[in-house]
Amino acid sequence: MLNELDQCKATVCDIPQTRRGQERRLALLLSATTLFLERGYDAVSLDDVVQHAGGSKASIYKYFGSKEGLFTAICDYRRNLFFQDICSTYLNESENLRTYLITTLFNFYNHLRKAENIAFLRLIIEQTQRSTELASYIHEQGPKQIQSAIANALENANKNGLLCCENPLYSAKLYFGILRDLEWRILMNIPITESDQEITNYVSYCVDRFLDGHQKR
Repeated sequence: MLNELDQCKATVCDIPQTRRGQERRLALLLSATTLFLERGYDAVSLDDVVQHAGGSKASIYKYFGSKEGLFTAICDYRRNLFFQDICSTYLNESENLRTYLITTLFNFYNHLRKAENIAFLRLIIEQTQRSTELASYIHEQGPKQIQSAIANALENANKNGLLCCENPLYSAKLYFGILRDLEWRILMNIPITESDQEITNYVSYCVDRFLDGHQKR
Protein backbone atom coordinates (compact mmCIF):
# COMPACT_ATOMS: atom_id res chain seq x y z
CA MET A 1 0.00 0.00 0.00
CA LEU A 2 1.32 3.45 -0.91
CA ASN A 3 2.08 5.89 1.85
CA GLU A 4 1.18 9.58 1.73
CA LEU A 5 4.51 10.62 0.21
CA ASP A 6 4.21 8.03 -2.54
CA GLN A 7 0.73 9.29 -3.33
CA CYS A 8 1.99 12.87 -3.38
CA LYS A 9 4.71 12.01 -5.91
CA ALA A 10 2.22 10.52 -8.35
CA THR A 11 1.58 13.81 -10.15
CA VAL A 12 3.89 16.80 -9.92
CA CYS A 13 4.93 20.01 -11.68
CA ASP A 14 8.52 19.72 -10.47
CA ILE A 15 9.38 16.42 -8.79
CA PRO A 16 11.13 16.92 -5.44
CA GLN A 17 14.44 15.09 -5.44
CA THR A 18 14.80 14.83 -1.67
CA ARG A 19 12.59 13.48 1.07
CA ARG A 20 12.50 16.94 2.60
CA GLY A 21 11.20 18.30 -0.69
CA GLN A 22 8.58 15.57 -0.87
CA GLU A 23 7.47 16.35 2.67
CA ARG A 24 7.31 20.06 1.87
CA ARG A 25 5.13 19.41 -1.19
CA LEU A 26 2.80 17.16 0.79
CA ALA A 27 2.53 19.74 3.57
CA LEU A 28 1.49 22.37 1.03
CA LEU A 29 -1.13 20.02 -0.44
CA LEU A 30 -2.61 19.16 2.94
CA SER A 31 -2.59 22.74 4.21
CA ALA A 32 -4.22 24.04 1.04
CA THR A 33 -6.87 21.32 1.27
CA THR A 34 -7.69 22.29 4.85
CA LEU A 35 -7.95 25.98 3.99
CA PHE A 36 -10.01 25.45 0.83
CA LEU A 37 -12.50 23.35 2.77
CA GLU A 38 -12.68 25.79 5.67
CA ARG A 39 -12.92 29.05 3.70
CA GLY A 40 -13.67 28.20 0.10
CA TYR A 41 -11.32 28.39 -2.87
CA ASP A 42 -11.65 32.11 -3.59
CA ALA A 43 -11.09 33.18 0.02
CA VAL A 44 -7.69 31.45 0.23
CA SER A 45 -4.53 33.07 -1.10
CA LEU A 46 -1.15 31.49 -1.68
CA ASP A 47 0.12 33.59 1.22
CA ASP A 48 -2.50 31.90 3.41
CA VAL A 49 -1.28 28.48 2.33
CA VAL A 50 2.34 29.37 3.02
CA GLN A 51 1.46 30.82 6.41
CA HIS A 52 -0.43 27.64 7.30
CA ALA A 53 2.13 25.18 5.97
CA GLY A 54 5.35 27.13 6.39
CA GLY A 55 7.93 27.67 3.65
CA SER A 56 7.59 30.14 0.81
CA LYS A 57 5.48 30.88 -2.24
CA ALA A 58 8.48 29.92 -4.34
CA SER A 59 7.83 26.30 -3.36
CA ILE A 60 4.23 26.53 -4.57
CA TYR A 61 5.32 27.94 -7.92
CA LYS A 62 8.05 25.31 -8.16
CA TYR A 63 5.86 22.31 -7.38
CA PHE A 64 2.48 23.44 -8.71
CA GLY A 65 2.97 26.46 -10.96
CA SER A 66 -0.03 28.41 -9.68
CA LYS A 67 -3.02 28.31 -7.35
CA GLU A 68 -4.97 26.50 -10.05
CA GLY A 69 -2.15 23.99 -10.40
CA LEU A 70 -2.16 23.48 -6.64
CA PHE A 71 -5.89 22.72 -6.69
CA THR A 72 -5.47 20.29 -9.57
CA ALA A 73 -2.64 18.54 -7.72
CA ILE A 74 -4.89 18.19 -4.67
CA CYS A 75 -7.53 16.57 -6.89
CA ASP A 76 -4.90 14.15 -8.24
CA TYR A 77 -3.68 13.33 -4.74
CA ARG A 78 -7.16 12.65 -3.42
CA ARG A 79 -8.03 10.61 -6.52
CA ASN A 80 -5.05 8.34 -5.88
CA LEU A 81 -6.20 7.80 -2.31
CA PHE A 82 -9.73 7.19 -3.58
CA PHE A 83 -8.62 4.36 -5.87
CA GLN A 84 -6.44 2.85 -3.18
CA ASP A 85 -9.28 2.76 -0.65
CA ILE A 86 -12.25 2.01 -2.88
CA CYS A 87 -11.59 0.25 -6.14
CA SER A 88 -9.03 -2.52 -5.96
CA THR A 89 -8.05 -4.50 -9.04
CA TYR A 90 -10.17 -7.50 -9.90
CA LEU A 91 -7.41 -10.05 -10.28
CA ASN A 92 -8.80 -13.26 -11.73
CA GLU A 93 -11.68 -15.67 -11.93
CA SER A 94 -10.92 -17.17 -8.52
CA GLU A 95 -12.10 -13.98 -6.81
CA ASN A 96 -15.80 -13.82 -6.11
CA LEU A 97 -17.16 -11.28 -8.59
CA ARG A 98 -20.32 -10.64 -6.60
CA THR A 99 -18.32 -9.89 -3.46
CA TYR A 100 -16.01 -7.61 -5.41
CA LEU A 101 -18.89 -5.62 -6.89
CA ILE A 102 -20.73 -5.28 -3.59
CA THR A 103 -17.58 -4.34 -1.68
CA THR A 104 -16.66 -1.66 -4.22
CA LEU A 105 -20.08 -0.02 -3.91
CA PHE A 106 -19.93 -0.12 -0.11
CA ASN A 107 -16.46 1.41 -0.15
CA PHE A 108 -17.72 4.14 -2.46
CA TYR A 109 -20.76 4.80 -0.26
CA ASN A 110 -18.68 4.92 2.94
CA HIS A 111 -16.27 7.31 1.21
CA LEU A 112 -19.16 9.64 0.35
CA ARG A 113 -20.45 9.58 3.92
CA LYS A 114 -17.27 11.21 5.24
CA ALA A 115 -17.84 14.91 5.71
CA GLU A 116 -14.46 15.97 4.30
CA ASN A 117 -14.88 13.91 1.15
CA ILE A 118 -18.32 15.20 0.31
CA ALA A 119 -17.21 18.78 1.09
CA PHE A 120 -14.31 18.40 -1.32
CA LEU A 121 -16.59 16.93 -3.97
CA ARG A 122 -18.83 19.97 -3.65
CA LEU A 123 -15.74 22.16 -4.00
CA ILE A 124 -14.77 20.33 -7.19
CA ILE A 125 -18.26 20.82 -8.62
CA GLU A 126 -18.04 24.54 -7.83
CA GLN A 127 -14.63 24.96 -9.44
CA THR A 128 -15.41 22.94 -12.55
CA GLN A 129 -18.29 25.31 -13.31
CA ARG A 130 -15.65 27.95 -13.97
CA SER A 131 -13.27 25.93 -16.10
CA THR A 132 -14.25 23.48 -18.83
CA GLU A 133 -10.60 22.41 -18.99
CA LEU A 134 -10.58 21.48 -15.30
CA ALA A 135 -13.98 19.80 -15.66
CA SER A 136 -12.72 17.64 -18.54
CA TYR A 137 -9.54 16.78 -16.67
CA ILE A 138 -11.38 15.78 -13.48
CA HIS A 139 -13.86 13.69 -15.46
CA GLU A 140 -11.12 11.92 -17.43
CA GLN A 141 -9.00 11.20 -14.38
CA GLY A 142 -11.85 10.48 -11.96
CA PRO A 143 -15.22 9.04 -13.04
CA LYS A 144 -13.92 7.61 -16.31
CA GLN A 145 -11.02 5.91 -14.55
CA ILE A 146 -13.17 4.17 -11.98
CA GLN A 147 -15.64 3.18 -14.69
CA SER A 148 -12.72 1.70 -16.63
CA ALA A 149 -11.60 -0.27 -13.58
CA ILE A 150 -15.03 -1.90 -13.26
CA ALA A 151 -15.26 -2.36 -17.03
CA ASN A 152 -11.96 -4.24 -16.95
CA ALA A 153 -13.27 -6.48 -14.17
CA LEU A 154 -16.41 -7.22 -16.16
CA GLU A 155 -14.40 -7.86 -19.32
CA ASN A 156 -12.20 -10.36 -17.47
CA ALA A 157 -15.24 -12.06 -15.98
CA ASN A 158 -16.75 -12.27 -19.48
CA LYS A 159 -13.59 -13.85 -20.89
CA ASN A 160 -13.62 -16.42 -18.09
CA GLY A 161 -17.25 -17.33 -18.71
CA LEU A 162 -18.54 -15.94 -15.40
CA LEU A 163 -21.07 -13.71 -17.13
CA CYS A 164 -22.10 -12.41 -20.53
CA CYS A 165 -21.04 -8.79 -20.99
CA GLU A 166 -20.91 -7.54 -24.56
CA ASN A 167 -20.15 -3.94 -23.66
CA PRO A 168 -18.24 -3.73 -20.33
CA LEU A 169 -18.06 0.07 -20.30
CA TYR A 170 -21.81 0.49 -20.74
CA SER A 171 -22.35 -2.09 -18.01
CA ALA A 172 -19.90 -0.29 -15.70
CA LYS A 173 -21.91 2.92 -16.07
CA LEU A 174 -25.10 1.00 -15.32
CA TYR A 175 -23.44 -0.54 -12.25
CA PHE A 176 -22.51 2.80 -10.71
CA GLY A 177 -26.07 3.96 -11.24
CA ILE A 178 -26.92 1.78 -8.25
CA LEU A 179 -25.51 4.47 -5.98
CA ARG A 180 -26.80 7.49 -7.89
CA ASP A 181 -29.77 8.18 -5.60
CA LEU A 182 -27.67 7.92 -2.43
CA GLU A 183 -24.89 10.00 -3.96
CA TRP A 184 -27.19 12.87 -4.90
CA ARG A 185 -28.98 12.83 -1.56
CA ILE A 186 -25.64 13.13 0.21
CA LEU A 187 -24.48 15.89 -2.15
CA MET A 188 -27.68 17.85 -1.54
CA ASN A 189 -27.44 17.31 2.23
CA ILE A 190 -30.62 15.24 2.38
CA PRO A 191 -30.39 12.91 5.41
CA ILE A 192 -29.96 9.21 4.69
CA THR A 193 -32.73 7.67 6.75
CA GLU A 194 -32.07 4.05 5.84
CA SER A 195 -30.22 1.90 8.35
CA ASP A 196 -26.90 0.30 7.47
CA GLN A 197 -28.71 -3.02 7.12
CA GLU A 198 -31.21 -1.50 4.71
CA ILE A 199 -28.36 -0.08 2.62
CA THR A 200 -26.71 -3.51 2.68
CA ASN A 201 -29.91 -5.16 1.50
CA TYR A 202 -30.39 -2.56 -1.22
CA VAL A 203 -26.85 -2.82 -2.62
CA SER A 204 -26.86 -6.63 -2.49
CA TYR A 205 -30.24 -6.79 -4.22
CA CYS A 206 -29.14 -4.42 -7.00
CA VAL A 207 -25.85 -6.24 -7.60
CA ASP A 208 -27.71 -9.55 -7.80
CA ARG A 209 -30.12 -8.09 -10.38
CA PHE A 210 -27.13 -6.60 -12.24
CA LEU A 211 -25.48 -10.02 -12.40
CA ASP A 212 -28.76 -11.70 -13.36
CA GLY A 213 -28.92 -9.36 -16.34
CA HIS A 214 -25.48 -10.49 -17.46
CA GLN A 215 -26.15 -14.21 -17.63
CA LYS A 216 -26.30 -16.09 -20.91
CA ARG A 217 -29.84 -16.58 -22.13
